[in-house]
Amino acid sequence: MNFLNQIWQKELFKVTSLNGLSVLIKIMVGFVTSKVIAVFIGPSGMALVGNFRNFITAVENLGILGFQNGIIKYVADYHNQEEKQRSFLARVTLTILLMVLILSVLLFFTATYWNASLFGAAFQYSAIFKALAFCLPWYIGSIFLTAVLNGFEAYGKVIKINIIGNLIGLFLSVVLVYYYKEFGALLAIVLAPVLVFLVTLYFMYNQLDYFRISFSNYKVDFLRNLSEYSLMALVSALLGPIVFLSLRNTIIHTLSYEAAGYWEALTRISSYYFLFLSSILTVYYLPKLSKSESVEETKSLFWSYFKGIVPFFLIGLVVLYVLRGYLIPILLADSFLPVSELFFWQFIGDGFKAVALILGYQFFAKKLTKAFIITEIFSFAVFWFSGQYLVRLYGIEGIAMANAVTYGVYLITLLVYFRKQLF
Repeated sequence: MNFLNQIWQKELFKVTSLNGLSVLIKIMVGFVTSKVIAVFIGPSGMALVGNFRNFITAVENLGILGFQNGIIKYVADYHNQEEKQRSFLARVTLTILLMVLILSVLLFFTATYWNASLFGAAFQYSAIFKALAFCLPWYIGSIFLTAVLNGFEAYGKVIKINIIGNLIGLFLSVVLVYYYKEFGALLAIVLAPVLVFLVTLYFMYNQLDYFRISFSNYKVDFLRNLSEYSLMALVSALLGPIVFLSLRNTIIHTLSYEAAGYWEALTRISSYYFLFLSSILTVYYLPKLSKSESVEETKSLFWSYFKGIVPFFLIGLVVLYVLRGYLIPILLADSFLPVSELFFWQFIGDGFKAVALILGYQFFAKKLTKAFIITEIFSFAVFWFSGQYLVRLYGIEGIAMANAVTYGVYLITLLVYFRKQLF
C-alpha cells in the first residue's frame, strides 16, 4: 500500500493519469471522426483529407515561425523572472501576429493554385483555402497560447483545453461531413481551431497582460534566441509535408487513390496512439529537460521515460496487432480491411519511434540545432528513398516497411549521438 501511495504522489504519475484521460478522449474522438469519414467519403476522400492535413501542418509551422518549442523553453527558463517573461512574450506576440497577417493575405490570393496542387483540377475546393486564410490568426493563436501554458507548466489547463478542443472537433466533423461530405471534412479541419482559440483564451484570461504589444519597446535581439528553434521547426515543417505528399502521390499514380487512403487510415491510427507519448513529452518532459543542468539529471529523465512509459506503449501495440482484424471494421469500415496487412511493419517502426522520441525532444530542450537538422534531413531522405523503392517493389505494404526502416535507422543514430547521457 505504501508503494502505491508513493507512486500516486509522484508528479509524473499525476500528469500521466490526467493526460491519459485527455488522450483517451482524443483517441475516441479521432476514431469516431475517422469512422464518419470512412463511411461517408471512403478511402479516396481520406486521401484528400491527408493531403490537406499535410498542408495545414506546413502553414501552422510557418505561421508560428517554428517558435513553439522555443516558447515553451524560454517561458519555463524565465519562471523566476516575471519582467523578462512579460517582455519576451510581448515581442513574440507581435512577431507572430505580423507573420500570420502576411500568410493570410498570401493564402487568400493563391487559393486556386493550392486547390489544383493538392486536390487536382477535378476538385473545386478553393473556398477551403480562403476560409483558412480568414481563420489562420485564431488557428495560430491557439497553438501559441497552448505553448505558453506548457511553459508555465500549467498541465491541468493544457489537458482541459485538449479535451474541450477534441469534443469541438468531433461535433464539427460529424455535422459537416454528414451534410457536405468531402468539403465538410476539409472545412471542419479549418473551423475547429478557431473555437479552440476561444477556449484557450478563457483559460488564460488572468495572464493576458503578458501579451501586451508595444512597438516602441520592440527589439529584434530576442529573435536570436528563437532563431535556432525556428530553423529546426521549419526544416520539419517544409520537409515533412513535401515527403508525405510526394509519397502519397506515388501511391496514387503507382497503385490508386484507394491505396493512398489505406495509408492515410494507417497514419491516422498510428497518430492516435502516439498522442499519449507526444503530449506527455510536450507537457511534462520538455520543460524538465530544458531546466535540467547535469548529465545525471538528463539521464534520470530519459530512463524514467524508458521504464515508466515505453513498456505500456509497446504492450498496447501488441494488443492492437492481435485485434486488428476485429478493430478495423469497427473503427473504419469493411472497405478498409486491406489496412490490416500493413500493421506488422507499421508497428515495428512505431516501436522504434516510441523509444527514440524523448531523445529527439532533447534536441529542442538543449537547442542542438545542427545535430537536429542533420538527423531530420537524413531520416526524411531515408523515408523518401525507401518509400519510393519499396512501394514499387511490394505495393502498399512497402510504405509500412519504409516506416520501419526509417525509424530503425533513426533510433540507432540517436542512441549513438546521446550515448553519454544514456550510459
